[in-house]
Amino acid sequence: MIKSRSIFEEVDGARSEQTPPPKATPKGNARTAIARWLMVLFALVVLMISVGGMTRLTDSGLSITEWRPVTGALPPMSAEAWASEFEKYRAIPEYQLQNRGMSLSEFKTIYWWEWGHRQLGRVIGLVWALGFFWFLARGRIPKGWTVRLLGLGALGGLQGAIGWWMVSSGLSGTVLDVASYRLATHLGLAFIILGLIAWYIFQLGRSEMDLFQARRRKEARLVRLSAILIGMVMVQILLGALVAGIDAGRYFPSWPLMAGQFIPPDVFDLEPGWRNWFENAGLVQFNHRIWAYLILAKGLFIWWRARGSALSAVRRAFDWMAVILFGQMVIGIVTVMYGAPWQVAIVHQLLAVVLWVLVIRARFVSLFPEEERIARS
Repeated sequence: MIKSRSIFEEVDGARSEQTPPPKATPKGNARTAIARWLMVLFALVVLMISVGGMTRLTDSGLSITEWRPVTGALPPMSAEAWASEFEKYRAIPEYQLQNRGMSLSEFKTIYWWEWGHRQLGRVIGLVWALGFFWFLARGRIPKGWTVRLLGLGALGGLQGAIGWWMVSSGLSGTVLDVASYRLATHLGLAFIILGLIAWYIFQLGRSEMDLFQARRRKEARLVRLSAILIGMVMVQILLGALVAGIDAGRYFPSWPLMAGQFIPPDVFDLEPGWRNWFENAGLVQFNHRIWAYLILAKGLFIWWRARGSALSAVRRAFDWMAVILFGQMVIGIVTVMYGAPWQVAIVHQLLAVVLWVLVIRARFVSLFPEEERIARS
């Protein structure tokens, strides 16, 4: 016999009491764990970029003349081993043309910088491998994320190979440093990896459903403008690497003019002409300066457009981007005016990392804005 019900009975309420709330799946819970693992990788890559910058600023990058991905993890452990490494270094142009007479003690200083840089690369590879295969073996990688996370590992391996390709360019001939365009490739890929990790962390911090719904509220114009700015910042990173590759930042210590004029003298003296874009200190630094002005103008324009957003989170994201952009410009001017001392130059590089991540974050917030609720009084 069917029991009669009152028309006032809370049918939906009764059902909701009987139906248990949906449980989070293991893969759903893993989003947080994977994000934390990526945060560790993010910190290590930032450290790697910093150590790489110091390795370049101290002219230490050519102190290890061989690429031994496995056995090279161990540094020289005896006097004979140190003598052997020093002898290899004494055979390359950098020693013969620039550092002739260097003592073993001085060699050890630059050796440790390069060894630390390479060792950190091995640590990053190990942290990636342990995390990826642990999540994979336990079946906790969310759908669609296996290829993305595997791609990070592949890019890391490619970065190691490019690192050796870069170093090998300075081991023969009459050059004293690595090829600047190879240094730019090496640094550019490091920033691409860092940007991907940051983007993945932002995505994993929210559920797929939340991201799907948030995309309907996207600030389309800001998404497009910030994408352009990301491309411009990447070009500037590459131009900065060219400056570092030939120590162009130590020339023309004045601002806003260079040697008393807008365009520095002798910018197309090298033959063939294309070499000037990579090896002429005046032209390389000039390009870096001019592109910085363009980025500042574009960045401030985008910030001004973002002021019109109804979402405070979007406005704040572009506020921070504009603050760091302006700060980076000031530090860049200080760097060239004082001849690029390493203490200032490394701050300039670290601020580039911060700016890169903030521009990416601003685009993410524009593409996936969180819903804002009006607080009740």
